[in-house]
This record gives sequence, structure tokens and C-alpha cells, in this order.
Amino acid sequence: MTEQTAARAATPGAPGPHPGGPPPTTVPRRSWQALVVLLAGMFIALLDTTIVNVALPTIRTSLDASEATLSWIISGYALAFGLALIPAGRLGDRFGHKWVFFTGIALFTVASAACGLAQGDTQLVIARVVQGLAGGIFVPAVTAYIQLLFPGPVRGKAFAVMGAVIGVSSALGPIVGGLIIQAFGEEEGWRLVFGVNLPIGVATLVAAALLLPRKDPADAPARTGLDWLGLVLLSAGLVALLVPLIEGQDRGWPLWTYLTLAGGAVLLVLFAVWEIRYTKRGRSPLVPPHLFSHGSFTGGVVLAMVYFAAFTSIFFTISLLWQSGLGHTALESGLVSVPFAIGSIIASSQSNQLSQKLGRTVLVVGTALVTVGLVWTWLVLRNATPENLTHWDLLLPLFIAGLGNGAFIAPNAQFIIATVDRAEAGAASGVVSTVQRVGSAVGIAIIGSVLFGSLVITGPDTVGSGFLAASADAMAVSAAFSVAALLLVFVLPKQAGGRPAAAAAGPRRALAPAEGDAA
Repeated sequence: MTEQTAARAATPGAPGPHPGGPPPTTVPRRSWQALVVLLAGMFIALLDTTIVNVALPTIRTSLDASEATLSWIISGYALAFGLALIPAGRLGDRFGHKWVFFTGIALFTVASAACGLAQGDTQLVIARVVQGLAGGIFVPAVTAYIQLLFPGPVRGKAFAVMGAVIGVSSALGPIVGGLIIQAFGEEEGWRLVFGVNLPIGVATLVAAALLLPRKDPADAPARTGLDWLGLVLLSAGLVALLVPLIEGQDRGWPLWTYLTLAGGAVLLVLFAVWEIRYTKRGRSPLVPPHLFSHGSFTGGVVLAMVYFAAFTSIFFTISLLWQSGLGHTALESGLVSVPFAIGSIIASSQSNQLSQKLGRTVLVVGTALVTVGLVWTWLVLRNATPENLTHWDLLLPLFIAGLGNGAFIAPNAQFIIATVDRAEAGAASGVVSTVQRVGSAVGIAIIGSVLFGSLVITGPDTVGSGFLAASADAMAVSAAFSVAALLLVFVLPKQAGGRPAAAAAGPRRALAPAEGDAA
């Protein structure tokens, strides 16, 4: 959802605060039915960020996929998702959110089928990128509709339900993936991991056509143009950075990887220059440059990128270690992630109250717990042997990291957005949501490069020890990212600001947990 939607939702006639008195506390039954439809879409988008981790080793074996392909399966999804968020929100404002949501769900369903039917690693990566693009198309409509369909007091309940769906889908992903692969075998199992989206996607399409309002319940959509050149420059720059990070290790870091990295940096500079010129023409840029005149906002954006780079890569590393290195099943690999998921759900359910009482301290505590958990996990991996390492060794450190993740994920965007003027909250929240996804993609690219770059296997007897040592190196990088995130928290304000800012940021703030489900 963009700043235009947020602004319209707050105008008289829109289902936001009522200028003549308190807002209504009841909503039509059809609005709750629409919410179920919207959250069904949110469910499959977030399930796919976690369910795929346990399928990576079986995909590698089934398709004889390269090491870089495994990184692309996660990074490609995250990057495409993030880049689609702001343009999709703008298109929803312009043409109506119903058909943007419908189009995104349809494309996501088709892309899921293509993932399951892929006959080679290139086909799978392309389908996975399209799937991420589709998720980025329809997710902004979910938060936009919650803002538009529910008045102030009830809106919080709707977002709470959305938060519960986010937590449940994240927790279920690894377990569902493990159960499917366990039940149907490796070859059929990993394909059905993507196929589980098909019945939900089709049912959501039918329900969306019947239950979502034909027109957005607000004033006429704002006719704002989309910064297409800015989108192309940003996308090309980020892809140019990711390609060598993912492919470089696999190909021995040839000259083109360094040239591509330099080209990516140049494209991002051109993007910044273009955004400034575009703004001076009186147009609405993809990323408003004036936001970065706030030093704290710039630091907060870096924080979001670094934090999501830290934690989204944890189970990429552990899944490969558990299955490819130690020979455990996909279900056993999925069970390793359960303590983290439980910790995240517990802490996120209390994070709003804690942020109101503790202010920025809740983010300090959250990142500190994540740091402790990841450093502890690194020490376990560094000192264990393949014969004696079990999931019990990781239960407590991953639970602690999960508690920290839950405390951080929900309120982090609220504090970052509080660094800018309240009128800029909508634009700032869009930038934060996108950066979180980009951080996930960059984190997987870097961690994958470290993991496979340090993997040394000299024979069948050294597979376990090789993966264990490489996983320890990769976890050390994740822990270093979390330490950097802990230090960056202190650039944010001590309090998240007043109610108007929170309201303006609300829909985008609800996207924040969605960014964190790739764990």
C-alpha cells in the first residue's frame, strides 16, 4: 500500500477515523469474509518462504542442481517479491486493489505449478522468481484492504489476525515440507511442496472474485504515474550485485564477476541521480530522496537490510547441514526449526505491548537475543562432531534467537518510520518493506557463497565434517550481521512516535513480519 492509499483512508468518507465523532466499532460480515480471502493469499506467500528450505537438499539431488541454484531459489524469490511491493501498491491505488490481488494470486498459482513441474534448475529458478514477483504483487493489496475495510478500533484486531496467520504459516512451513517429502519421497515430495499452493490458490481466486469489493471503499483512486525507469535501474542494479555474489564462488570468481559488481554499483548511483531529477520535476518517485535527509532513517534502512540478511539465512545453512551433511530426513530438518518458530510466535504476540512500555529497548533486547542465539549456535557447530550433533544441541540457542526475532520483527518498521515526518510515513514504510526483502536476498547470496566456498570434502567419510565446518563459517557470518544490527538499533528514536504516525504506518508495519518468514 502506498502513501496515496493511506491518505485516502484517512479522509472523510473513507472507512478510517470519523471527523464527526468516534469511529464505528462494528463492520459488515462481508468485510470479515473478505479478510479470510486476503489472508489465504498471505498464507501461501509466507508458507513458501519457509517450506522451501527443507526441500533444498532434495532439489539439489533430484535436479543435480548447482550450489548457486540453491541460493537463487531463495534469493530470487525474496528479491522479486521486494521489488514488486511499491509498484504493486501504486497500481492498486490507480486501478483498484481487487484485480491487482486477483492477478497476483493467479500468477502465483501458475508459477507454483511451474516450480513443481520444473525439469531443470534453470526452469525452477525462473519459476521461483515469477512466484516471488507474484507474491509482491498481491501482498500490498492485503494490507491496503485491511486499512480500507476496517475502521480504527477494529483495524487493530484485523492486523492481529493477520499477524497470527503470519506466525502460523512461518511455523508450519518446515514441518509441512518435511512431512510431504517424508510421505511421498524425495522426487515427488519436493514437487508437492510447491503443489500444496494449487488448491489454496484456486480456492482463493474463486473467493476473491465473489467476496472482495468490486471497487475500493474509498474516494476515486489517485491517478499517479509509476516511476518505471527508476524501477528498471533499481532492479538491474540489485540483480547485477546478486549475480556475482551467488555465481562467483561456483565459477571461481572470474573477471566478469568483479565487473558486474562494479556495474551494479554504478546502476544504483544512476538510480539515486534519477530519483532526485524525477522528484524535481514534481513527479512521484519510486524511492523519495528526501527521506534520506533524515540520518536516523538512513541508519534504520541499513538496520533493516542487515538484520534480515542475518536471520533469513539461518535455516538455509541448517537445512543443508542437516540433510546433505548429516544425512537426516527432511522432516528431521524441519523439526530443528520448531524452537525458533515457537520463540518467534511467543515474543511477537507480546511485542506491541513491550514496545509501548519499553520503547526502543524492545529492539535492543530483540537483537541482543538474536545475537546470543546465533553466537551460541555457531559455538555448537564449531565444537561439535558429526556423530554427536543432535537437534537437542540447538534447541535452546534457536529458541532464544526466535524470542529475539519475534521481539524485533513486529515493531522494527514502526521505529524506523518514526524517524521521518508523519506526512512521509506511507512512502517510508514502502521503502522499509522493500529493503527488508532485499536484505533477505543479499543475506542468502553472501551466506551461500561463504558456505559453499568453505566446503571441503575429500571423500565419503568427510562429508559430515566438511558440511559441519562450512556451516559453522556461514553461521559466524550470520552472527556478525546480527551484531551489526544490534549496534545499528541505537540510531533509531527512543520512542516510535504518536498515534497518527503509527496509524499511517500501520499497513506497512504489518508487512514487516512477512519479511521475516523466510527463516
